[in-house]
Amino acid sequence: MEIGTVTETLEDKQTPGAGDANKQPNPGQAPDGKGKDAKPAPERKRTRNLSEDRRFKLFSGTANRPLSEEIGRHIGVPVGEVKLQRFADGEVYFQLLENVRGVDVFVVQPTCYPVDQNLMELLVMIDALKRASAARITAVVPYYGYARQDRKDRPRVAISAKLIADLLTTAGANRALFVDLHAAQIQGFFNIPVDHMFASPVLVSHFRSLALPNLTVVSPDAGGVERARHFAQKMGAPLAIVDKRRTDINVAEVMNVVGDVAGKTALIIDDIIDTAGTLVKTVDALYANGAAAVYACASHAVLSGPAIDRIANSRLEQVVVTNTIPLREAAQKLPKIKVLSIAGLLGAAIESIHMETSVSTLFS
Repeated sequence: MEIGTVTETLEDKQTPGAGDANKQPNPGQAPDGKGKDAKPAPERKRTRNLSEDRRFKLFSGTANRPLSEEIGRHIGVPVGEVKLQRFADGEVYFQLLENVRGVDVFVVQPTCYPVDQNLMELLVMIDALKRASAARITAVVPYYGYARQDRKDRPRVAISAKLIADLLTTAGANRALFVDLHAAQIQGFFNIPVDHMFASPVLVSHFRSLALPNLTVVSPDAGGVERARHFAQKMGAPLAIVDKRRTDINVAEVMNVVGDVAGKTALIIDDIIDTAGTLVKTVDALYANGAAAVYACASHAVLSGPAIDRIANSRLEQVVVTNTIPLREAAQKLPKIKVLSIAGLLGAAIESIHMETSVSTLFS
């Protein structure tokens, strides 16, 4: 299905006489010929909407189709038509049902549960787009699976986050867009441009609207201090830290609280809620230190294993997450869990990347 009418590319929009790429300005003269004191030209922008741009298309895997469709509504572009099936043995079959030759393509696919299945699906989609001669392929991965395996913290283990980066690049991705990577340095695993987005604008806006009294922002471990500090600055609140000692995979022991939470409303900030073991022990530690109420928020609601039961049975007032990962039905029915959408934020970032304008201004 073709989308709208052809728009002019940046090259088509060049002013008369600008076609000679070999012409150089005289020494001391600005590129526009107005002298050395001339101001730099503003960022070039396409003047038409994405809905009218045949050189832009959005595609989705099966991991989070509702998010992809919501992004499409925000930018006025329908999700592209594909044929995506699985053979009886589990192999994925993918076919594009639209022409993408010379098109700037964005493919949305979080690598959430089932992680390996969704990852392979993304790789196959990127390979098909590359072989169909897409001009540029941007992998939009709201949740980056394997992000917690970003270093050798024990002998003879893989650095899986680096492996995934290599796979995406080898498959044919020209650039990538992520949301709240567990470790920001994962960007350095890629040899292609990476845009790292943050869900904090959406989360901060929500908690500002709640106007919680005597608020203190809490980091559940030392590794998340920078994230929590940024959130605390945006909220104009003090920061506390919970000292956590992890004894095994998915097992954590909370030790003590560093900071004053007595009589305060504590807001726990994290990037991922997985089994919720760390979360509920942090809640218990905060109440043991005199907190009046405890809220929590995270960008990625993995919610595996006993997570939902733990949250339901905890003393948490509310857990706020985003829709980078689709929630299971049991989580959707839990009143304590509130989901905020980042589709608008992702849509704005996608539009900025396509139009070659700044993405960082979305967070300033």
